[in-house]
Amino acid sequence: MNESTCASVNGVPLHAPGERLDAATLRQRACIELLRQAARTERLLDANDEPMNAGSTDEGIASAIEALIARDLALPDITEDACRRYHTSHMDSFTVGARVHAWHILFALGPETALEPIRQRAETCLLDLRTGARQLERFAGAAQHLSNYPSGQQGGDLGWLTRADCAPEFAKALFDNNHVGVLPQLVRSRFGFHVVRVMAREAGRDPGFESVRPAVEARLRAHAYAVAVSRHLQSLAEQAILVGVAIGNAESPYSQ
Repeated sequence: MNESTCASVNGVPLHAPGERLDAATLRQRACIELLRQAARTERLLDANDEPMNAGSTDEGIASAIEALIARDLALPDITEDACRRYHTSHMDSFTVGARVHAWHILFALGPETALEPIRQRAETCLLDLRTGARQLERFAGAAQHLSNYPSGQQGGDLGWLTRADCAPEFAKALFDNNHVGVLPQLVRSRFGFHVVRVMAREAGRDPGFESVRPAVEARLRAHAYAVAVSRHLQSLAEQAILVGVAIGNAESPYSQ
């Protein structure tokens, strides 16, 4: 596709001529447009309904898409046994009171920032800090000189953190393992790339299955919903004419 050609779904453009979008934004717009067209075909929208500009939706389109999904998706029952199995295999994520003392160095990404040069700088920093002597001293010095976060002035020290204190992707990297020291891989968050050192951990307590069962069931329902929507979108995509965009296993913006 050349730069003058718009990505489209069944001839409906997903962006203005000359507008350049990243692949994730294009997939999101394509998902919405596929569902909008399906809702119109099923007469959940007026036959004369027109797509919104720039892939956005109004309240009527959003409601019609929700109605289409609710009608067409067959979601599995969430059984007691499934909840117990999930709780057993993900017990760490339901503990209460777990804390991690962490330092980090943030290589920030902005709207106009080129990703690869920042990633390479962060990878170089990570490799350097995982090797050699005086790691704590060198980590603090690197944070002061390189980190795009206020904690850099304190050597990157974030203090003691709970899951609730962190963005989900950062919390996953900190709490879903027992590693102490510099994490072996960069942590990618909505803010950029982090080099992270775990200084210490305090284990939480297990409140018991009955206490967390509503959260377990909600998590399983959300996962089942997301999988079902993704499969439905894939089916719609296979019957559509897509130009300049690939749906793949993209998750719908209407996934819970």
